[in-house]
Amino acid sequence: MKKKINVMRISLILILCLVFITGACQSNTKTANDNTVYPISKTDAEWQKQLSDEQFYILRKQGTERAFTGEYWDNKKKGIYYSAATGQPLFSSEHKYKSGTGWPSFYKPIDDNAVKELADRSHGMVRTEVVDSGSGSHLGHVFNDGPVPTGLRYCMNSASMIFVAEGDELPGIVKEWQAKYGDKAN
Repeated sequence: MKKKINVMRISLILILCLVFITGACQSNTKTANDNTVYPISKTDAEWQKQLSDEQFYILRKQGTERAFTGEYWDNKKKGIYYSAATGQPLFSSEHKYKSGTGWPSFYKPIDDNAVKELADRSHGMVRTEVVDSGSGSHLGHVFNDGPVPTGLRYCMNSASMIFVAEGDELPGIVKEWQAKYGDKAN
C-alpha cells in the first residue's frame, strides 16, 4: 500500500512538472488568433537590416530590455514616442508617468488605433501584449494597475520606440509614415 502511494505521488509530481515545463517553454510569440494583416510587412532579413540587434530582439522576437536600462524610462522631455519599426506615432509625453517599474510607462496611447492588444501566454503567464498597429511589432505589455483616468499602465521597451522632443527634426522613418498614412500625432 505504501509503495502504491509513493508511485502515485511520483506520478503526480511528474505530471505537474510536465505541465509547468510545457507552459514555461512556450515560444515567446503572439497568439495564433492574431490573423491581422498589417500595412507594413517585412521578412526577418529586412527587419534585421533596418533595426539594431536589440531592436530586432524586442520588436520582432518579443524580447524585453532589463528594467532601468532603457533610454526613455526616466525621460522627462515633452514630445512624441514613435515606433522604431514603422515611424508610427504611439505615445505622447503628456500621458507618460513614473511607474517605478524601470520602463517607460503611459496611461494611454496617443490614438486609440495606434496600438493593438493581443493575448500573450508566453513564459507560463497570461498577459496582454501591446504591438504597433502598423507592423505588429512588439512594444511591451499593458497592465490594469495604472493611474487615473484609465487605470492602465502601458509598460513599453525604450528600444521599441524613437522619441522626438518638441521642436526637434523628425527622423526619416517618421516622415515616411506621415507621407503614407498621415500624422496621427496631432
